[in-house]
Amino acid sequence: MNQTGDNYAANQADLFISDLHLCPSRPHITQVFLNFLNSAAKQARALYLLGDVFEYWAGDDDLVSHQAVVDGLRDLADAGVAVYLLHGNRDFLIGEAFCAAAKLKLLPDPCVIDLHGVRTLISHGDALCSDDLDYQAFRLQVRDKNWQTAFLQRSLTDRKEQIAAMRARSELEKSHKASDIMDINPQTLNQVLQAHDYPARVIHGHTHRPMRHELSLDGHAITRWVLADWYEQGSYLTCDANGCQYRAIG
Repeated sequence: MNQTGDNYAANQADLFISDLHLCPSRPHITQVFLNFLNSAAKQARALYLLGDVFEYWAGDDDLVSHQAVVDGLRDLADAGVAVYLLHGNRDFLIGEAFCAAAKLKLLPDPCVIDLHGVRTLISHGDALCSDDLDYQAFRLQVRDKNWQTAFLQRSLTDRKEQIAAMRARSELEKSHKASDIMDINPQTLNQVLQAHDYPARVIHGHTHRPMRHELSLDGHAITRWVLADWYEQGSYLTCDANGCQYRAIG
């Protein structure tokens, strides 16, 4: 991971994480996350969860399976830290019940925030991977409200079985794809930046390729920060008035 960054100050920083992929088969990462919520995150001004917090999300009627995470996020909010969430490609079915229980706010993807005076576009990042045509077609299908309503009317057991089948098919398909297909398409990124009036900073996850990129678009200097996944260890991006920097944990 690229560890370069501007001068770091811990006070009133905003923290960004994504791609935790929390699930029962990886309890150690869940514990790393809970420890993070009770330590570094407690000192922050805000925490932004940029998608794929969970390996999958079958519906808000399965809250009890993730009670420790819900409790940890609620405790963080009760401590005065603002918590925000963007849907990922694994947990796009997170709804109002989860957000209310965890006391967090769901944001649209993408959106532009004022980050210590710097206009910053945040996104999960999957919509930017436009070369992966099969995935984009699947994304369009499952983000449709009618599809989601019909899917959520099925039993929880049936939903989990279907998700497992979709995940198995997705992993098989990915094994036959070139790696660059699953990365950001530069032209798509440029179009999004132009549509949002050239924000000076971009923060996203999804690709699991953490790095700081310096871009120049139509005379505008833009820094793109890519967040790391949590498969091996936890990490976050911290941003304050002096800039941003990666931090590893656990």
